[in-house]
Order: sequence, then structure tokens, then C-alpha cells
Amino acid sequence: MTAEAPSQPPSGAVLAEVALTRAEYDLAFDLLDRAPTDVELGIIGGMWSEHCGYKHSRPLLPLLPSEGPQVLIGPGEENAGAVDIGRGLAIVMKIESHNHPSAVEPFQGAATGVGGILRDIFTMGARPIAILDSLRFGPLTDRRGRYLANGIIGGIAWYGNCMGVPTVGGEVAVAESYRGNPLVNAMCVGLLEHDQLTSAAAAGTGNELILVGADTGRDGIHGATFASVDDPEASHRGVVQVGNPFMEKLLLEACLEALRTGAVVGLQDLGATGLTSAAVESAGRGGSGVELHVDRVARRASGMTPYEVMLSESQERMLVVAERGRAAEVQAVFATWGLHSDVIGSVTDSGALDVIDRGARAASLPIGMLTDAPTYTYEVRRPAYLDEVEPLDLAEIPMPRDPTDAFLRLLAAPNVASRAPIYQQYDHMVGANTVLAPGGDAALLRIKGTPLGVALATDGNSRTTYLHPYVGGAAAVAEAARNVSCTGARPLALTNCLNFGSPEQPAAYYQLVHAVRGMAAASAALGAPVVSGNVSLYNESGGEAIWPTPVVGMLGVLDDLERRCGMAFGADGDEIAVLGAGRPLLDGSEYLASAFGRVAGRPALDLVAEAALQRLVRELIAARLLSSAHDCADGGLAVALAESAFAGGRGVQAPDLPGGGRWDARLFGECQTRVVVSFAPSAGAAVAAAAAQAAVPMRVVGAVGGPRLRLGPIDVDLAQAEHVWAGGLAQALAGRGASV
Repeated sequence: MTAEAPSQPPSGAVLAEVALTRAEYDLAFDLLDRAPTDVELGIIGGMWSEHCGYKHSRPLLPLLPSEGPQVLIGPGEENAGAVDIGRGLAIVMKIESHNHPSAVEPFQGAATGVGGILRDIFTMGARPIAILDSLRFGPLTDRRGRYLANGIIGGIAWYGNCMGVPTVGGEVAVAESYRGNPLVNAMCVGLLEHDQLTSAAAAGTGNELILVGADTGRDGIHGATFASVDDPEASHRGVVQVGNPFMEKLLLEACLEALRTGAVVGLQDLGATGLTSAAVESAGRGGSGVELHVDRVARRASGMTPYEVMLSESQERMLVVAERGRAAEVQAVFATWGLHSDVIGSVTDSGALDVIDRGARAASLPIGMLTDAPTYTYEVRRPAYLDEVEPLDLAEIPMPRDPTDAFLRLLAAPNVASRAPIYQQYDHMVGANTVLAPGGDAALLRIKGTPLGVALATDGNSRTTYLHPYVGGAAAVAEAARNVSCTGARPLALTNCLNFGSPEQPAAYYQLVHAVRGMAAASAALGAPVVSGNVSLYNESGGEAIWPTPVVGMLGVLDDLERRCGMAFGADGDEIAVLGAGRPLLDGSEYLASAFGRVAGRPALDLVAEAALQRLVRELIAARLLSSAHDCADGGLAVALAESAFAGGRGVQAPDLPGGGRWDARLFGECQTRVVVSFAPSAGAAVAAAAAQAAVPMRVVGAVGGPRLRLGPIDVDLAQAEHVWAGGLAQALAGRGASV
């Protein structure tokens, strides 16, 4: 017997609660040829939400290259992508957002974001080996901005540290557009042998479904739908999940042990929309149906309805598909880890999701209907704001009177200053595999028992994307690959997270479309396919969208870990050169934004030149010709030189920097496709010859050594500059102005 459908169509308020439009409700009615029950309406709303159904982004994602000989599992096939790194080993990788929950409750919002991405990795049978993040905060001069930033950082640190998985890298930026809507993107990578890859498919009629982990509560209900509407912070404080990393650690170890029994044929975590999406997505992958008995689900709250059980987003739960007749064997493994589990249903051949409550059918919906949410496309119209921000008249930008003071102020800016106040809260050495720790271009981890190393980086420049969405999308890929290349590793694959405003607004839709096109072009040019990802739309607060923020998590492989390179200047007397064709401009620079409050100009990127530069850098490192390599990014050449000097504890002598035009553009201007390198004088001829052979411009700009930074008109004590740089972000997070 199926529950009766409402006699009247739902009100606008009810539809808004499940994030369905009236047209979508009418479509569901037509597909079912009847009105959905209350439970079915909640299920449809969750599965058709932007968060789960990708209604506005799904038509664009096929633009992204996703194939290559290294790709074992591509986007959408499973919970995460899988990439062959050689020697029978694979890396599983994915990045996801937890933006909306973190805007409401920063600590738990960020913590459960880490928990969710970890589960995506070990559902594949992989042991997580590293976490990275990509963060965006509003102004730290604002008390709420500091509250959100410190809470988010604390939540990431707490969950990762308790799990014993090192957080090895990341990036952060501060801008007005994130004042009410911070971004929290968490990336995880795991390691396994090829034959250990596990599917999240529910297949095999009669196979049993086991729910294991935490009991189900009311936390997180409507979490997916509230992440699919404008300004979620205003009215959804009850939807933020609460994490328990100690439970998740038990779940991780128990699931990996259960997989070794051979009795597990599928594994799926419970994330957005909880049991609903876990069951539906697993059945969709397996081409099957599922029958769930919600009265068998262990609960930590009394009086929960089938609606609440199906949509709860309580954390630390997994849905296990056990071979028919072997559920008890799997449950015995969970019991040894102190975990409660229940057989709550089975795989069917019905092609439907059937929800049973104490013998009564609360819902019966076709799986295909739920996995095929309606999609939307709009006319792509260039927004008027681009005509306002593209022109940049340098005559309107005054030259600083004191170059050294301008440099110190730039070093103290939150977008340039040392990130140590963040990553010092993370345990990045647990597991003893971290070779290059946070603070450099990319993290580098050893693969024990092999000569291999994997390099990992996250990158994205929202200011560039705001000014030129196509270039911004391409630049996110290029910079992440460049950072990996600076360690000597070959970029192999990427995962991405697309953070944008409402796609129903023409400007945000234009930004999304062109950023995806830019990412696709760069991915193809650099040979790094997209193997997984996430889309987070409707990032808005007070009617204002965030800056478009495409983020890339890049994986690189170093065949011989001994042939690696860091960013630190290593020896007095080494020559310093800039490799690359980029011409520094004030357009879109951090200097222009922090010193003058201007975000203007037209950034550019030549992908052919970018690919040539990165190949050259990797070849020079492999030939052991370089002492250091460092991407030239925010803050331009002056900041890149200073960062390598700080890392090595050695000054720089570059009093006569080449180039014409304004000195502040030469020193603080930004562009893509530049790497600062250093090398022994005896290697100079070989480096120059290799650069000429690769048709990559090379300019020697100075030498390593001495107690000062002498950069053109800038002359400052190295220790003083480092003190300013080290304290800028720390003081901003504490609510104190930087001392210059």
C-alpha cells in the first residue's frame, strides 16, 4: 500500500523548502502521472537540486577533457576520479565545496566538508593520504569576517588532525565579494593498487544494503536544497551537519577491512540528501532498483518520519552493498571496530526507489527520473560590467613615493603575506610521507616502497576570472600545473570546483560558461584531464554574487623523488633568472587592488607559451641544473623573489632589474607564464641553452646572497621584510593591523 498523495498541489512555500519550481513540480507530476507524496516530493527536491542534479552546469561539463591513458575512472563514474601513477598504483582524487554550511556555522561547516571528501575517497577502496583546501574569506577588518575565517580554519584543522590524514597544501584569498559567503573547498587524495578499486554501484538482485556508522538524526535535513538557493545564510541554521572525526576514523578502517573480505560489492557514502542520494546514485550506477525499510534505520532522535530519515545528512554514515547471504560477515567486521550497522534493504530489479515504513510504502519513484534532473541553458550575454572594468589608464595610478614602503605594505597584505598562521594549525607531517611541506608552490609526498613522488596543489584567481572569465578559468589550470611543475613533477590530472553566483543571473551564467571553456582549453593544452569535480552555484549574499571562483586541484607525478626541486634560494652566489614569456602588467594585480582599491584591466594567457615553459622547467629540474624554482604569481616579481629569499634565508642582489616602463609594474605587475629560478653560475650556460632550444625567454635578474633584498629601487633588510610578511595574515586574523 502506497501513502496517499496530497489532494491539493503544494503551496509555493512548500516548493521553496524543497527548492523546486512550479514547472518542475508539474514535470514530476507528468512523469509519475500522479501527484507525489510528501516523502516523494522531498526526495525529488533533493535529487533535482542544483547541488545533486547539476541542472545548470551539466550541459557545460562535457566541454572539459576527461580522457587519457592515465585515466582509470573519469568524472561522474564513481565518487571520485582515479589516475594511474605507474607501478600498478593509482591515485584517487576529488575536490568538493561546503560553502553554504560554512557561512552559517563555520567550524562544523568546514569540518564536515573535510569529512565528506574523505568518505568520497575511501568509498573507492583507497586510503586517504593527503588533504588540501582552497578558501575565500571576506575582509578580515570585519569582525564577522574574522569569525568565519578562524572558525573555518579551525574546523579543517580539527577534523583532518583527528583523522590522522595530513593537510599538506592549499590557498586562500580575501576579498569584499566573500563578505557574507565564504568559500570552503576541500580536496582529498588517496592511494591504492589498481585491483583494489571499488565501485559505488548497487547491482545484483537480492544483494543486501547495510547502513553503518553514526545513528541518523535531524541534522542536515534540506542541506542540498538550501545550497541551491540564493542567500542561504539568512534562514537555514538548522541544516548544518555536526561532525565526529573519531567515528569517521573507525568507519574508514572498518570499510577498508570489510572490502578485504570480498563480500562487499559496492560502497557509497551518505552526503548531500543522505540516504536518498546514496541509494539512488548507487542504483543508477548499477542499473537496478532498491528497496529501503526506513523503520530499520537506527536513529538518535525520537519520532523521526520517513521524510526526515530519507533526507537527513547526519555525518559519518556509509551504505554498503553486501553479497547476498554475506551481510552478517560484513557486519561482524564493523562490530569489531565498535560500529553499529543494520541491514535496511536490498537491491531489486524494479528500476525504482521503494521506501517502506512498517510495511507501508512511503515512496516509489523511478531511479531514472531521479538521476536525470531537468537541465537549463540560457543565452550567453556579455555583462555590462566588463566594459567598465576592462579599461585601465595608468595615468590615474600614482607612482609610490617610497618604493620600499610600498613593497613592505604589499608583503603585509592578506593575499600576499605568509600562510603559516593557517597551515601551522594543520598536522602536515602525520604519516611521515610529506617531503615538501605547505608554504611552497606544491606539496610533495613520497610513495613508500617506490621511487615515486606525487605533487599536489590547489589554485584559482577570482580577481582574474572576474575581469576575464575565460582567462581566469584557464589560469586556474595553468597556475596549478605550473606549481606542480616547479617541483619537477609532471601534471597528470586535475579535479575542479566551480564556485559561482546564481546561474539565473546573466552575468554569473556568462562567467560560468566562459570559465569552463577556459579550463577546458588549458586542460587540453597541458595534458591534464579533468577526472572529478564539484559545482557550487548560488553563492550570493544580500543580493550580491561572489566573484567567479573556479578552483583546480592538480596532481603531478615525479618518477624519481630524488630529482625534486623546492622554492628556496639555496646558495650564495647562485644566479637568479626569470623564465617565461609573460609581460608584467598592473592589470588585475594584487598591488592595484590592495594599494589603490582598483580591480581593473584585461588579463591574458598564452597556453602554447605556458606549456613550453612548464616543459622546460621540468627538464631543467630533471637534469639537476636548478637550485630552485618558484611560480611568479600574486605580488609579481618582487614578491616571488622575496618568498624564495625567505625560504632560503638568503638575500637577493638585483639592483638593476631589466625592462622599461614603470618600476612598480616591473616589480609588482602580474602575468601568467613566469617562473623565478636560481642556479649555480657553472650551470648558467646550460640553462640558457635549454631555454633557447625551447624558445622560452630567459632574463638573468640578479644573484643570491647578502643580508638585504635589493630589488631595483627597493632596498630593505631581509629580516625586516620577512617579519612584515610573516605577521601580515596573522595580525589580520587576530583583528590587528599589520605593522610596516
